[in-house]
Amino acid sequence: MKAKLPIIARVLLGLVFLLGGITGLLNLVPQPPDLPERLQTFNAGLAASGYFMPFLKATETICGALLVSGFFVPLALVVLAPIVLNIILVHAFLAPSGLPLALVLGLLMIYLAFFAKPYSTVVKSLFRK
Repeated sequence: MKAKLPIIARVLLGLVFLLGGITGLLNLVPQPPDLPERLQTFNAGLAASGYFMPFLKATETICGALLVSGFFVPLALVVLAPIVLNIILVHAFLAPSGLPLALVLGLLMIYLAFFAKPYSTVVKSLFRK
């Protein structure tokens, strides 16, 4: 079971980003009406740029597909790291109700990047002099 844990974590994290990215790109789910006002303002600002949300959702889709498929996993983890950090911070400061799921994403990311043998050596090598 210990050998399968990195695969389970990788596929689970990949599915979250793959499905979330596709959903965002295709506007399959409308924005919930009960979002906190500050979060609505934040999202409106990102959407007003015209490019950021499609770029973000395309990045999530591509990295999610890489995680699910198992190709270039360390690269996908490094690209997704600031996105996951932003998800955590948004939920910590703007919408605390989503913080538990955001923390789970963060823990999966940390596990895969720093503790899962197939990927940790590559990611850790980025921090060497």
